[in-house]
Amino acid sequence: MIEKTSHVQEEKQELLEKDRQYLWHHISPHNENPIIFEKGQGSRVTDIDGNEYLDAMSGLWCVNVGHGRETIAEAAMMQMKKLGYVPLSNSHAPAVNLAEALNDWLVEDYRFFFSNSGSDANEVAFKMARQYHQQKGTYGKYKILSRYRAYHGNSMGAMGATGQASRKLKYEPAGEGFKHVPPPYCYRCPFGKEPNSCSLECASAIENMIEWEGEASVAAVIVEPVITGGGMIVPPDGYLQELRAICDRHDVLLIVDEVICGFGRSGEPFGHRNFDVIPDIVTMAKGITSAYAPLSATAVRQEIYEVFKQKEATSHFRHVNTFGGNPVSCAVALENLAIIEEEKLVEEASDMGAFLAEELSVLWEFPVVGDIRTFGLMAGIELVEDRESKTPLAVEKMNQLLAFCREKGVIAGKNGDTVPGFQNVLTLAPPFIITKDEIRQILAVFKEALAGVTA
Repeated sequence: MIEKTSHVQEEKQELLEKDRQYLWHHISPHNENPIIFEKGQGSRVTDIDGNEYLDAMSGLWCVNVGHGRETIAEAAMMQMKKLGYVPLSNSHAPAVNLAEALNDWLVEDYRFFFSNSGSDANEVAFKMARQYHQQKGTYGKYKILSRYRAYHGNSMGAMGATGQASRKLKYEPAGEGFKHVPPPYCYRCPFGKEPNSCSLECASAIENMIEWEGEASVAAVIVEPVITGGGMIVPPDGYLQELRAICDRHDVLLIVDEVICGFGRSGEPFGHRNFDVIPDIVTMAKGITSAYAPLSATAVRQEIYEVFKQKEATSHFRHVNTFGGNPVSCAVALENLAIIEEEKLVEEASDMGAFLAEELSVLWEFPVVGDIRTFGLMAGIELVEDRESKTPLAVEKMNQLLAFCREKGVIAGKNGDTVPGFQNVLTLAPPFIITKDEIRQILAVFKEALAGVTA
């Protein structure tokens, strides 16, 4: 046993040395001592030292069916052995079957354009929205409206739509034609209103922006059903429905970014279904494969797709993605969706989300808890220095809290690198297969961590 442990430590040190020499870590100063994860099963991941962690963030809001699904691995292997790649300038059975399956998950009839990531899916949506209006004869419509605090991707156009200053610093100018309005943030209402006593000024702000910019210049509005990575900001009742009506009044397309909220995370097949709204364009990624393979999709209502079938030389959608709709990724997605349907994981996410919301109420005993927001099986706990001032908890304290949770075997998240001074929302988005005992474990660790912050 000692010999095996020694071998593991040697392997670990070798990997760390190579990591420090060759690897560039995502969205952080270079991490000299990263956790080296080795395997995952269910809601848990294990590092090279054998330490086990409850993955309370599903990786990056994405491993919805949990880790270690052998049937997904088998589906990938079988497809690799049969056909590893052809471009989607032609077709293959996994893409066709996946498009049909995705259409069944949506209410209206849609066409699907496959890409690699959420950023890609949103870039495609922006180009489609602009070209659609051009070919419809409304030539001046090119502006895309979104909200502050929202995240829509890292690429230049998607970053332009993103309303997070910290993500843009030192990279601007980003894509042109993107405008932002205040978010529907009831806890810190930009309009000075109290919850449940407003007139949806947050929705009216979008209509005002359309009118001030000129209806003839606005092509689309993009929103997540709930602003997720920007702090789990849940809109007030009626907000998304009013936004749909505003878009209809002004001939503006409604793009709903379902990259995180989709595929059951909201307790419904897609987050917009929680609000009984039908989008013109739906973007999706993450949960489409539960992150077992890279894949995203941009779904467009059939009547919008028809406009691209005109006969002019430039009427078709002139966009290609080498790996978008890869046969292996599509096969993985089909198996992932089959698991969700067969195990009724959308319903499970709804039930466990309700249980999580109930359990989170115990955190109100800590004065640093300013607000608790839930939507399906995800949550945001906004932490403050004190409730009266609502001063955001210092980022140093947030980092200490997350580090403590990791030491106790729970991986949680926060809204890092979003808005300067407001990186104070603790986030949860566990796999759909999480148990009640595992949720209780998370809450026990949170209580211990918050007690330390309070002290």
